[in-house]
Amino acid sequence: FSNSAMGLPTSTRTLPEDFLLLPSFDFRAFRLAQTMIFAIEEINQNSALLPNVALGYRIYDDCSSSTIATKAALSLINDIEETVSGENCRERSRISALIGGGSSLESIAVTRFISPFNIPLVSYFSTCACLSNRKEFPTFYRTIPSDSYQSKVLAFLVRKFGWNWIGTIRVNNDYGNFGMQTFIDTVHQLGVCIAFSESFYRTDPIERITDIVQTVKRSSTKVVVAFCATREMRILFKELLRQNVTDIQWIGSEAWVTSDTLTSQENTQLLVGTVGTAIRRSGIPGLRDFLLSVHPSRFPDNTLVKEFWETAFKCTLRSESASSQRVTSGSRQCTGKEHLEDLQTAYSYLKIDGPTCNVYKAVYAFAHAFHHMFSCERGKVNFTTLSGDNVYFDVNGDPVGTYDLINWQINSEGKAEMKIIGYYDGSAAPGQEVVLNEKDIIWSGGQTEVRHPLSPCTSCPRGSRKVIQKGQPICCFDCTQCSEDSTDCIRCPWDYWSNRLRDQCLPKATDFLSYTEPVGAALASLALTGLCTTLVVAAVFFQSRHTPIVKANNSELSFLLLFALWLCFLCALAFIGEPSGRTCKLRRGAFSVSFVLCLSCVLVKTVLVLLAFKTTVPNNSVLRWFDATKQRLSVFILTFVQSFICALWLTLSPPFPLKNTEYYEDIIILECAVGSVTAFYWASAYIALLSCVCFLIAFFTRKLPDNFNEAKCITFSMLIHCAVWITYIPVYVSSPGRHSVAVEVFAILMSSFALLVCIFAPKCYIIFPHVSKCVQSTCICVYNQLIMLS
Repeated sequence: FSNSAMGLPTSTRTLPEDFLLLPSFDFRAFRLAQTMIFAIEEINQNSALLPNVALGYRIYDDCSSSTIATKAALSLINDIEETVSGENCRERSRISALIGGGSSLESIAVTRFISPFNIPLVSYFSTCACLSNRKEFPTFYRTIPSDSYQSKVLAFLVRKFGWNWIGTIRVNNDYGNFGMQTFIDTVHQLGVCIAFSESFYRTDPIERITDIVQTVKRSSTKVVVAFCATREMRILFKELLRQNVTDIQWIGSEAWVTSDTLTSQENTQLLVGTVGTAIRRSGIPGLRDFLLSVHPSRFPDNTLVKEFWETAFKCTLRSESASSQRVTSGSRQCTGKEHLEDLQTAYSYLKIDGPTCNVYKAVYAFAHAFHHMFSCERGKVNFTTLSGDNVYFDVNGDPVGTYDLINWQINSEGKAEMKIIGYYDGSAAPGQEVVLNEKDIIWSGGQTEVRHPLSPCTSCPRGSRKVIQKGQPICCFDCTQCSEDSTDCIRCPWDYWSNRLRDQCLPKATDFLSYTEPVGAALASLALTGLCTTLVVAAVFFQSRHTPIVKANNSELSFLLLFALWLCFLCALAFIGEPSGRTCKLRRGAFSVSFVLCLSCVLVKTVLVLLAFKTTVPNNSVLRWFDATKQRLSVFILTFVQSFICALWLTLSPPFPLKNTEYYEDIIILECAVGSVTAFYWASAYIALLSCVCFLIAFFTRKLPDNFNEAKCITFSMLIHCAVWITYIPVYVSSPGRHSVAVEVFAILMSSFALLVCIFAPKCYIIFPHVSKCVQSTCICVYNQLIMLS
């Protein structure tokens, strides 16, 4: 235990009086030592725990020095105890275990020394996560949680209150360095930036402390996380007060944030509002009465008790001892009738705090371990204290992490007092570890508003965006006008766009070929014209179905071709209007099949004309081979291939409506995605193949007798058809949005009109006003040949 608080800086220059920390009696450490004695006496009186075994103890003052602590451990290990406490212990004994390590630095030094001897050390206040390394510290245990838990709790608080720009200060030892590194690693994952990270030790020169406070003053952040011990914070607070830096929101670790020695009147304005972690406390029955019963008359040979009494009551015991050196000259004599209840010291703070409970648990942990050993029972220590706390250690010698969340506030007497505002339980389910009552928090400066202090690196006004400053942390930035797709430095949803002031997200305009716009209306009118024209031609052919010219053109194929053209004009209307799942399927599937049906009829008609004029011998076998049944079968097979491709396309990966924002930043193009690109290419390639075959065969039959121009008409129609679609490809690629749809509809209509006009217009011209002209010999010859084919 550390009963002497020595911290004289090593600098040779003259230091201000405030920084000279002369040796003083540590009342809190004395209370912890008395708690250990109380627990040992309680165990010795318990017949169920360690029966017929009496525990003894020996207390050393390590003066908060790892060197002195190591010397004390060496003395305990080498010395065979002869003058142990207790009248019943007559035999010599060696030290079996150690309780101590008021700091991580001391525990590290002592554990490294005693580990080769397999002597366990249980610490009540050493929290460094490094001590969980069983390879380096195999005999170390503790009843206080590791800093790995505490760092997560502090990071949770920072994230909870939205502080993304904070400063950190740590004590320059293993406790501060390991704890702060874990904290920084955790908050970095949460998007929190560190404005500054400073470290110091209580023996550092005063210039170092001054520089740290200057850094705090210059920084724009007003939230500082401190991983320090009480003595370091006492030094830091003095310099903060000297430079009048009192507007900091402190987030503290348990090593200092629960210390009573910082609650002086001058520190109140610094301490109030501080939020931090505290070791969870619980009641210890009988301890209060035991602490109040301490008196020099009960321990006449105990120098620590004498020193405690003289320092507490500022008097000198009559028996004089070296301890009286701590009392100023001319002090009064102690009467022995002084009352501990009247003291205003850390010892008289009789509310049981976390370290006190941890000392109590550490003693009982050893007792249960010895009990298992004497009973020849193997197993890990796992017991429940009289106050109901379950004590056990994991594989690293650590207990489960539990903390109270505390907040320093001003009470009705104007003094700083600690208030519990929540707790952390590391054994709880994920997401339920922390319970926090925000409404009970008092913030820095005594603010009682529910709103917590803000700590951004920089804030941007509405309509502006962040630009990272070169050489600064990512949280530091300049503000410029927001880009066109964001507002308040927050990107708008993909289907929204920022307004002119860049302070509001508005829905993006949609773009598709509609019936209400001029281009859409014109194309729809053209498609309806094609539908009506096709019906008129079909009516004329049906009316004149018995005439030689209709029969010569194979009326069955002509009507099927007219039906296919009518479907093509109808499919063109599906491309106009807002895309939907059905219209997207109709656009690709129905048009592909309809157009292939149209080309199949034209191809069969072209082959039929070619055979009719190239075959001059009646009853030729070729003519019989290409009779009416074969014609129908050819059209069916050619159309079935495309139907099969489209069926697979629409089943496996059909076209679907797509909101495209690739071409324009402020406009959403409503279009139909093809779905399966492979199926689209196969269907398009098949149409192109039929078109080329039709054109080539028609081209070869163009030199037929002048009196029969069927082949020339087909050739011309296919020439227009191919020219339209060849021109369509580059225009379609270069015209995104509704313009590409308009180009595609125009290509469909033009190719359909080319077939309708070039193939059927000459025949209607002959049928309607000049029926009598179809009596020439050539026409009759062709008619006879076609009749033979059919």
